[in-house]
Amino acid sequence: MNIYVGNLPYSTDRDELKSTFGAFGEVSTARIVTDRETGKSKGFGFVEMPNDNEARQAIEELNGKEIGGRKAVVNEARPREERPRGNFGGERRGGFGGGDGGSRW
Repeated sequence: MNIYVGNLPYSTDRDELKSTFGAFGEVSTARIVTDRETGKSKGFGFVEMPNDNEARQAIEELNGKEIGGRKAVVNEARPREERPRGNFGGERRGGFGGGDGGSRW
């Protein structure tokens, strides 16, 4: 099960996240989401636990509990929604509005 972990201190690292959830069972992956530009934590991450029962127990026990001095928001991660790519739909035409370019007088 993929688990969302939010409201993390910016100082939390992958190892800390993995050990926190590891108390409830096997953790296959743990990652902190970082800003592309700065490389700094965005304050949330994801943990993957192969055993759903252990994952549910971790969610129940850790949601609202302090991790690094902040109350964590822990729940089952929702699948990422597809975002449109490319021209974002619809036609886009530049330039000026119509008109027949007729006489000014």
